[in-house]
Amino acid sequence: MSVAIITGSAGLIGSEAVRFFAGRGLQIVGIDNDMRKFFFGAEASTAWNLQRLEAEVKGYTHHNLDIRDNDGIRAVFARYGKDISLIIHTAAQPSHDWAAKDPQSDFTVNANGTLNMLQAARDYCPEATFLFTSTNKVYGDIPNALPLVELEKRWEIDSKHVYHPGIAEDMSIDQCKHSLFGASKVAADVLVQEYGRYFGMKTAVFRGGCLTGPNHSGTALHGFLAYLMKCAATGNAYTIFGYKGKQVRDNIHSSDLISAFDAVFRDPVSAEVYNMGGGRESNCSMIEAIDLCEKITGRKMNYTYSEDNRSGDHIWYISDLRKFKQRYPAWGIRYDVPRILQEIYEFNRERWSKAA
Repeated sequence: MSVAIITGSAGLIGSEAVRFFAGRGLQIVGIDNDMRKFFFGAEASTAWNLQRLEAEVKGYTHHNLDIRDNDGIRAVFARYGKDISLIIHTAAQPSHDWAAKDPQSDFTVNANGTLNMLQAARDYCPEATFLFTSTNKVYGDIPNALPLVELEKRWEIDSKHVYHPGIAEDMSIDQCKHSLFGASKVAADVLVQEYGRYFGMKTAVFRGGCLTGPNHSGTALHGFLAYLMKCAATGNAYTIFGYKGKQVRDNIHSSDLISAFDAVFRDPVSAEVYNMGGGRESNCSMIEAIDLCEKITGRKMNYTYSEDNRSGDHIWYISDLRKFKQRYPAWGIRYDVPRILQEIYEFNRERWSKAA
């Protein structure tokens, strides 16, 4: 049986991938040691999601393993060898705020962990497809230099600008402020490309916008829509950081991202890079998202505003999806922001109420 190795398997994207590719008939091997709890505390733990996977996904095999453990990673790959046809690497330290507190942990997880995965794949299953979740933070704060226009509830780019459809893969990643998280992900991003170019492996990098969905263990430092809806539903305090609350993000549902993974798995590429988010079809400002949360929950949000924006944070970021759509024309966005928020609320409100 064809094997898929999925890191971060109890997280948002990893768990969605586990279910999807198990449904495609692959044997799923998950790697996840709940580092999210270490990064962000108990509320961000993915243990609840792992319990669901082990109970509901037939044949799922889990390894409580740190991706920095090179010997452990190699042992997993050696066990399955050339039966491995797909590697989905989502495990990461995902917060630019947290990275500044512990740069060594951030870098070793994001960069060294990715190197361990790539080299194990090269040695044991070089024909496998290797998919990596990178980030739009590899572009640093360059998007903030774009010609932006202030509207009533959002910042928007000048309609005549070449990036009005969204930011494309040709934007420079150089000579800018990334945050330490962005720097560690740049290292991993380039490594994945290089293993494709230098060794001829089938690698693809997905530079994600805001990845979201009902399985997200959202917390203050990571998981914009999931954490926002959690605060809206529970009455917990939320803080908007800077830019008048008009900062814009594109948001892609985990299911839409996994369908993009499936497209590449079915028709692989080598050393390719794709910007991947909700694009023009699924995006919102902070203020717009709060309006939607209040409408869905039927209650006013308890939020405050701080003038201090997060260092290196984007004012406006929407992904240009045209490159991916040109290569895989059957793929498209199915979830917009209102549908995403409604699903997050309906899926989690009972669990949140019990935890309150």
